[in-house]
Amino acid sequence: MARRDAILLLGHGSRLTEANSALKHMAQMVREMGDVPLVEIAFLQFAKPDFFDGISTCVKKGAKKIIIHPYFLYKGRHFHEDIVEMMEDARRRYSKIEFILTEPLGVHKNIAKVVLERAKKDIKGVKILKPCEIENKSFAIITEEMEKVNFKKAELPVVKRVVHATGDFDFSKNMRFHSDAVKAGVKAIRKGKDILVDVRMAEAGINKRLLGKWGGKVICKIQESGVRSQESGGKTRTESGIEKALAKNKNIGIIAIGNAPTALYRVMKLIRDEKFMPELVIGVPVGFVKAQESKEVLLHMKYPFITSLGRKGGSPAAAAIVNALLKIAEKGGDKQKNKHEVKKCKSKNPRE
Repeated sequence: MARRDAILLLGHGSRLTEANSALKHMAQMVREMGDVPLVEIAFLQFAKPDFFDGISTCVKKGAKKIIIHPYFLYKGRHFHEDIVEMMEDARRRYSKIEFILTEPLGVHKNIAKVVLERAKKDIKGVKILKPCEIENKSFAIITEEMEKVNFKKAELPVVKRVVHATGDFDFSKNMRFHSDAVKAGVKAIRKGKDILVDVRMAEAGINKRLLGKWGGKVICKIQESGVRSQESGGKTRTESGIEKALAKNKNIGIIAIGNAPTALYRVMKLIRDEKFMPELVIGVPVGFVKAQESKEVLLHMKYPFITSLGRKGGSPAAAAIVNALLKIAEKGGDKQKNKHEVKKCKSKNPRE
């Protein structure tokens, strides 16, 4: 191949980050094995870079000929329709560039060898990953793929666990911490403080085994709020649930809001009115109405908080923040021992 030729590996794309990462590794192997300096990747859907991003990268790097290889097993609708249409569009955009479309992987003796190699493996020799090994591998991928961030060392485990729980790297850019947030949260957990959440989904996602080691419990009173309809014009179920819990429980140290901005507003008002003072407020409500605004208000509070900018958030994010603090408390400090959060896999219990 000429030095100004480029290969563009075109994959289908997946919502799973790990699946998309496989194409990056394949591109590196092609680059090294074929002594081809310019090998780029692109995806049809669900992931970036897309087809035209990949073409643009090749052109910017000086390619005069772009060989597009569909990383598919066979010729399907994508090959006969979508890729053909995109190729025509690319030729119109870059009239001086030569485009070549190769066959997909299809039927090939080397693929047959791979099938036989996999089939002949003794099942006893196949490594079955334990749940904690899967988690370790996931955090390693997150660490590898996360762009440079400006979080403190103590905050990074929290950010990574939110990315792990949501599959969304945007949280590595939009999370915000009060300077004492992690320290305050860990302290509350070790003191055996309870954690108040707005909805059942957040309650379900928190690791109660770890929390129970310190004597704390997860509290959610939305079902006991007494509000039957959100259309009554009064307080929402989550607001009433928050107030009901705080009136009964004086051991609440952390409040985690992942669903309802109205609940977050109510918490901030109660604090402002000096009705109570938690040790940490986690506010990451998700949505299009008041979610972003409520978090922007929390961002300017002087008490410890953890939040995220914009519309993104949710109960999985709120639970992940709490679980990250629980992990830090369990390790005996607010500093992560390993940058990949690697832990020993002693237990066979998936809940461990």
